[in-house]
Amino acid sequence: MFDIGVSKLAIIGAIALVVIGPERLPKVARMAGNLLGRARSYMAEVKAEVNRSMELDELKKMKDTMESAARDVEQTMQAGNAELERNWAEATDTAAQGMLETTSPRVPEYRHPNKHWRVKRGVVPNWYKARAGVRTKALSGAARVARFRPPKIH
Repeated sequence: MFDIGVSKLAIIGAIALVVIGPERLPKVARMAGNLLGRARSYMAEVKAEVNRSMELDELKKMKDTMESAARDVEQTMQAGNAELERNWAEATDTAAQGMLETTSPRVPEYRHPNKHWRVKRGVVPNWYKARAGVRTKALSGAARVARFRPPKIH
């Protein structure tokens, strides 16, 4: 920032000591350091803002180039798509004429699959579940304890 050597700094300090006096010198030095720190932070903010604006300009340029490239790709895709559709139409027209001359294709007739998806198959009867001891309902912990508790004897 400033090109000040150690000898010049010592001369400035000696002059400040004589002019200001030893009582007020620490307060003035603190104030000068505070102002110097504010100036440095202000310079850093300005520098950061300049860098941000430069990066923003670069990003805008990059965005413009990407948009133009995307438009070019879109135009080439549309041209290729139109050419493909033309070729496809020509090919299907010639194929359709050849098919009509030979035979007409036979379309299969719809048959209902006769599936009854609502009807459950292979269901075990409840009387068999009761005899075999299959659990049909979930029991809570307290109900399980009460079920297997030994009977009270009076």
